[in-house]
Amino acid sequence: MSYPLSHGIILPKCRLADVSVLKKRYKRIFEANQLSRDQILGYLEKRFKGHDLARLVDAVLRAEGYVTLFSEPGADGGVDILAGQGMLGFDGPKLCVQVKSSQSSADVRILRELQGSMATFKADQGLLVSWGGFNNPVIKEARQSFFSVRLWDADNLVEALLNNYDLLSEDLKSELPLKRIWALVPEESDMA
Repeated sequence: MSYPLSHGIILPKCRLADVSVLKKRYKRIFEANQLSRDQILGYLEKRFKGHDLARLVDAVLRAEGYVTLFSEPGADGGVDILAGQGMLGFDGPKLCVQVKSSQSSADVRILRELQGSMATFKADQGLLVSWGGFNNPVIKEARQSFFSVRLWDADNLVEALLNNYDLLSEDLKSELPLKRIWALVPEESDMA
C-alpha cells in the first residue's frame, strides 16, 4: 500500500508512524510540485481564456484517442465538443462536453443543460469542465449520475493535460511550453 501525499506524489509503503517523517523528507518535492502546478494554472488562466479553454480540452481528448467535433465560438447549443472513439469517432463511449472558463463555480443549471444535450446528441457520457469549479448542488447531482457524467475543475484539467502532454500537437505544445522535471524518490530502505 502507498499513501498519496498530493498531486501525484505517492509515498512508499511504510508504517503509519513513519508517514510524518516521510512527509518532512518529501516536503521539498511537494513544494516544488505545488509551485509548478500553480504556475501552470496561472499560465493557462491567462493564455486559454474563453473558447480557447475548450480548444485545450479538445486537444486533451484527442491525445486520449478521441475523434472530436469542436464547436466554433458562438452559440453551440450547450455543446463545445462531441467526441467518440474509433477511427471515425463512431465507437463508444460517445461524449458530449461543455466547457466553462469562468472563475465562478458552475451551478446545477449547467449540469442539467449538459444532460439535455447528451440526450439530444445521443451521447453515452458527458464531461462538464468548469475552470471555477462546482457548487455543492452540482457535485451532489453529478454523484447521482456517476455512470454518465464527469466533472473536471481546473486541477482535473491540469492533471489530464500533464498525463497527455507528450501526445499533444506540436502547435499546442508551442503555446504551452512545459518541461518534465525528474526528482529522485528514495527507496523505502533509505528512509531508516
